Amino acid sequence: MGRTIEDKKEIVADLKETLNESTLALVIDYQGLTVAEITDLRRRLRPSGAVCKVTKNTLMGIAIEGQEKWQPLSELLKGSSAFLLVKEDFSSAIKAYQDFQKATKKTELRGGVMEGRLLKEPDVKALGDLPSKEQLMGQIAGAINALATKIAVGINEVPGSLARALQAVAEGEKGGSAESAGE
Repeated sequence: MGRTIEDKKEIVADLKETLNESTLALVIDYQGLTVAEITDLRRRLRPSGAVCKVTKNTLMGIAIEGQEKWQPLSELLKGSSAFLLVKEDFSSAIKAYQDFQKATKKTELRGGVMEGRLLKEPDVKALGDLPSKEQLMGQIAGAINALATKIAVGINEVPGSLARALQAVAEGEKGGSAESAGE
């Protein structure tokens, strides 16, 4: 039994809502994957905040109608399509898909769309090579910590060097007064 019109409208509404929250959409050819493998892909994507939607191309086509930033997606709507919709951390989502693809060797990345631009496979791989959000935050925190440490050491050094200078002046005066006393 086929889907009713109400079911299809609900699917399209869900797709629209997920697309509105997403920054990147990837389209893969999932032909040949078992239900267990698709479940495994979804499990791998979950930590990155990405979702895998398997739906008809026509329903995705209806969902992107009137949405300028997702229009290039229409070029990728052919064959058996699964849509990886990424909300924030696209780097770790792409890495999760690449790990899955290496393990199964059954899927093929058709491309993706980000900020209204069509991305081919090399573009998506380049995005996947970027450090994850957590790695970037760690690098920034490390740089800030190193700078703060240098400033703290510099500030601590000022009183010490001032004390050494005063000590040298005091010793110079003692030496000078001893010389004048000896004359």
